[in-house]
Amino acid sequence: MDFVALEIFCAVAAEGSVTRAAQRLQRVQSNVTTRVRQLEDAVGCTLFLREGKRMALTPEGQTLLAYAQRLLALAEEARQALQPSQPQGRLRLGAMESTAASRLPGPLARFHGQWPGVALELSTGASQDLLDRLRAHTLDAVLIAWPPGQPSDPALDAVPVFCEELLLALPADHAPISGPQEVQPGTLAVFESGCTYRRIAQQWLAARAQPLQLLELGSYHAILACVAAGSCVGVVPRSVLELARTPPALHLHPLQSVDTLLVRRAGYRPAALDALQQALLVNTVST
Repeated sequence: MDFVALEIFCAVAAEGSVTRAAQRLQRVQSNVTTRVRQLEDAVGCTLFLREGKRMALTPEGQTLLAYAQRLLALAEEARQALQPSQPQGRLRLGAMESTAASRLPGPLARFHGQWPGVALELSTGASQDLLDRLRAHTLDAVLIAWPPGQPSDPALDAVPVFCEELLLALPADHAPISGPQEVQPGTLAVFESGCTYRRIAQQWLAARAQPLQLLELGSYHAILACVAAGSCVGVVPRSVLELARTPPALHLHPLQSVDTLLVRRAGYRPAALDALQQALLVNTVST
């Protein structure tokens, strides 16, 4: 195994196609096919199921993929550690959906303008999933709300960069509330398990006499639409509501303020990540 072979293997796994992987890597198809076969010979097992032009990972391929991603990430860390003064190379950032939508467009545009040599890759997800990916070295840093009740991790460094005001969104005709017992709808619209804001809302609403049913949705647009229709309640950062030119008619109740943290592995300080942290902190001060 070598890093080139692992990079090709990961590209084919991600694209599910030798053709698309070759286009992505700017290699000829025959070279990609040969390197994959050589890798299979080296590890002594079949890594892909060939279904016409479709390439699907075998169980052994799935196992190797996790190791390959970690090895490539460590190699990139080593390259950046040896050239710490100039932001460059690849930087893989994970962020919560709300942060990516409401907080990052301006800072990332300025960051790219200042450091065009950094290839920044942004992916979104729930806080817990992003933390898991950070620990697995498939992300270099994440912007998350730390899960309530979860102890801090000495293997990670965290810096607060934003503060979000969380709101409980209720139907527009809902009476004002002073506590969870007065919430009328019996359903809470939320993101998938692992979302910190979901856990905060569940903990706050736990004092209700009747337990809430959960409706898992994939976007704030869908959550707010369900709330506006009168069928449920939801939790949303105020910054997300402010993105809408015409916000839906809702009754809003403040829950709490929550810091968004930039989290990285302890001791991992590539110049690109330091520059990104500075850009986010400057944006925080300016706003």
